[in-house]
Amino acid sequence: MELSQSQHLISRSILKSLPALIGDLWEWLESSLRTSFTQPAAEDQRQSSISRGGTKKLAAVVDSVWEWVALSIQASPVQPVANLGLGLGQDNPPQFLIDAHKEALDQVQCNQYGPTHGLRRFREVLSDIYSPLHGRTLNPDKEISVHSGGTEAILSTITAFVEPGDEVIVLEPAFDLYELHTRYVGGVLKAVPLHPPPHAATGVSRADEWTLDLQDLENAMTSKTRILVLNNPHNPLGKVFTVDELLSIGKTCVKHGVIILSDEVYERLHYTNYFHRIATLSPEIARHTVTIGSIGKAFNATGWRIGYAIGDKDLIKHVQNAHIILSYNTAGPAQIAAAVGLEKAEEERFWEKNRQDVKCKIDNLCEVFRELELPYVEPSGAHYVFVNAGRIKIPARYKFPACITGKSRDWALCWFLIQELGVATIPASASFSNANAHVAEDYLRFVACRTNAELELAKSRLRGLKAYL
Repeated sequence: MELSQSQHLISRSILKSLPALIGDLWEWLESSLRTSFTQPAAEDQRQSSISRGGTKKLAAVVDSVWEWVALSIQASPVQPVANLGLGLGQDNPPQFLIDAHKEALDQVQCNQYGPTHGLRRFREVLSDIYSPLHGRTLNPDKEISVHSGGTEAILSTITAFVEPGDEVIVLEPAFDLYELHTRYVGGVLKAVPLHPPPHAATGVSRADEWTLDLQDLENAMTSKTRILVLNNPHNPLGKVFTVDELLSIGKTCVKHGVIILSDEVYERLHYTNYFHRIATLSPEIARHTVTIGSIGKAFNATGWRIGYAIGDKDLIKHVQNAHIILSYNTAGPAQIAAAVGLEKAEEERFWEKNRQDVKCKIDNLCEVFRELELPYVEPSGAHYVFVNAGRIKIPARYKFPACITGKSRDWALCWFLIQELGVATIPASASFSNANAHVAEDYLRFVACRTNAELELAKSRLRGLKAYL
């Protein structure tokens, strides 16, 4: 909801009377959204019959946290909202990548359909880059598949191997699209938690202190388990798994014949002196692994939608077939630009510079959490900060809209920050299953990959929390 200049001049005391109006607006927006997905026109039974199948398949999207936060931002009286919820960069890709894309637009073959599994130029560069990293020569035709973003590569992999009723294991907290993709194909999501250290709620903890109980993983495995999703570096914790952790996970999956979907889109953003790829730990683990990469995440070009999958030919051929159904083709100019970008990144020292830049932004953002004495998880990778907001006391008589009813405390905290302070974040329980949501009820996820100006605005506004601690 856009506010006029005159509305911005209204005093804070009058703004305090707006929660009820905001709540009504939210209920209307929420009702409109749900109606568009779930209520067929009564006068047209044929349309109702057609749309019913889609409604069931897409039901999970109606409750998407991303849509909820977007509508909450629109409803905020504090504009513009400092959006530290959405994990997209605010800087352009490096100039050498932009220039390569412009040049690729002049190549006729780039502007037409290409091979469904990706242009050979791009696949050959991926092979050149990743063969040394994987410790073996990757066949660019049979062991690499190009996709319209890392997300589509993940969906292609899940579509390729998960039948209705099959199980997909995730390590919680987990990126919520893993669940959406699993449910979309009729699979069943099973969550195995990463356990926080005892002091996580009282002081700063390291992401790597959140640990997996291997017995929990073993207990989750059944004859129906088809895929384990591993996110390394991890979203939202920022955990970078050790070689011992990865080896234990890999051996368990090999033992049960489970495919490892290793989501490594943040591979270039780790602040440790190590980063291990699970597919490199043994030939048996490699044969069970599909590794996902993203040009968008690597180069701050998430709008380009260029991703890829790497794995054994007996796995990748099925992932390629799923891609044909889901996307068919991927943008040619962006593939050629990505090939040039990967070749120039080392020469330009881009990976190191970008890693240092993002780490500085994380450190900058965490200053305000230390100032407020809010415990947080210090990330070892990616660009997220997991903050424990248990000390924040929302006024007892604060009026929340109906969309908060029945949700855990972190959703109320998120709404409160957006409406009262103009800072958007993500409720952490959106990354947990219902059974483990209690772990996250005091946590919020902040992203640091924003402009310095937006980070400073957010920090300034977050200092307003001192009145509620």
